[in-house]
Amino acid sequence: MKSYRVITFLALSSAVFCVGVADAETPATGSGKQLGVVADKPANGPSVKVANGFMVPYTLTIPGTDVTLEMIPIPGGSFVMGSPADEAGRAEDEGPQVKVIAEPMWVGMREITWAQYKPYMYLYGIFKEFESKGERKVTEENRIDAITAPTELYDPTFTFEYGEEDNQPAVTMTQYSAQQYTKWLSRVTGQQYRLPTEAEWEYAARGGTQTAYSFGSSADQIDDYAWSFDNSGLEAPVVGGKKPNPFGLYDMHGNVAELTVNEYTEDGYARYVDKQPIRAAEMVVWPEWAYPVVARGGSWEMEAEQLRSAARLASDDEVWKEDDPNFPKSPWWFTNDPARGVGFRLFRSYDPLGDEQIKNFWESTAEDVNDDVQARLDGGRGGLGLVDKGLSEAIEKMKN
Repeated sequence: MKSYRVITFLALSSAVFCVGVADAETPATGSGKQLGVVADKPANGPSVKVANGFMVPYTLTIPGTDVTLEMIPIPGGSFVMGSPADEAGRAEDEGPQVKVIAEPMWVGMREITWAQYKPYMYLYGIFKEFESKGERKVTEENRIDAITAPTELYDPTFTFEYGEEDNQPAVTMTQYSAQQYTKWLSRVTGQQYRLPTEAEWEYAARGGTQTAYSFGSSADQIDDYAWSFDNSGLEAPVVGGKKPNPFGLYDMHGNVAELTVNEYTEDGYARYVDKQPIRAAEMVVWPEWAYPVVARGGSWEMEAEQLRSAARLASDDEVWKEDDPNFPKSPWWFTNDPARGVGFRLFRSYDPLGDEQIKNFWESTAEDVNDDVQARLDGGRGGLGLVDKGLSEAIEKMKN
C-alpha cells in the first residue's frame, strides 16, 4: 500500500501545497537521502508531504556544465481527464472523460531550453571521438547503458531561425531524441528523469483545475499565461515569460507543445472507460510506429483553443520531416513546421519506476524508429555511447 497521501482536486488547498517561488535550498544528497526530499516542512515555497518527509523544489546542475534546471514537487491526486462535450474548441479525441489517479512527482518548472539541450547534442562528436580512440566501447553486454546522440542538424538555419538563446525552448527534436535525452540525464545524475504520459502531463497542466485552462474557462487571460499566435509576434519566446499555473509550472499553455510518451489514439480514451480509476503513469499506449505520437499544451504558433489543458497534437513525420534529405529520415530531428513549436519538459516520479517500466520511457517501442537508428549506426552516421556518472570525467580527460 502506498504511504503518501492522495489529494483530490476538491481537497487541494494551500494548507497542503503552497505555490510560490522555488526558494527552498536544494537538499543535500548522501547516504539514505533522496534528492528533493527534506525531513521538515520548509517555511517558504511549495512542499508535498510524503512518507519520509517533504518533497521540495530543487535545482539540478547538469554534470560537466554550469547549466541548471529547476524541478517542482507536485502532490498526488485524482482528476477527470479530457474535456466535457460542451467545452469550446473541443475535439472528439479529447474524450470520453475518465477518472485518473496521479502519484506525487517532480516536474520541470520550465520547458527544456537550448542551454539544457545542447550538452546532449554535443555528445555526438564526443561519442565519435571515443569510438575513434577505442575508448568506452559499447558492447552487447553494456548496450543497455548506452544512448544515441542526435546527429548534427541538416539545416540549422531552419531550426534556429527564431533564435537559439540559452533561455529559449529547445525544439524540433523527435520523441525518440527526447527519450534518449532523459536517459542520458538520468544515467549521469543517478536520478530517474523521463517524459510524461499524457495523463501525467494533463494532471500537471491543470494544476488542480477542471476548466478549459488552468486559469479559467475562457481564454480572456491567455496573454497573461501563454505565448500564442496572437501575442508572440511570430518570434519564438523565452521560457518562463508568463504567469505560472497553480502548481508553479510555467508555459503549460503555449510556448512549445510538449512531447509525451503516448501514441496518438483517434478514439481518445475509450479504452480506459471500463478501467476507471486508472493510474496516470499506467495510462499509456506505447507507440508501435514513429508517428503519430502526442504533444500537449500547444505552441506559440497556435491559437488559444489549441492551448487548452485537454487539447492534443498528433505528430506527422511525413509532414514534419518533408525536407529531410536523409534516407532513412532522421530519428532525432524534424525539419518542417510545426516542429519549431515542439519541445518537452522533464518529469520525475517520487517512487522510481521499475527497470522494465522505465525502459519504455527511455527507449523507443516503435520498430521503424529502432530500424532507422540501427541503419544510421551501421552506416557510421550515428553516435552511440555509454552514459554513466563517469562520463563527465571521461570527457574532461579526453579534452586534456
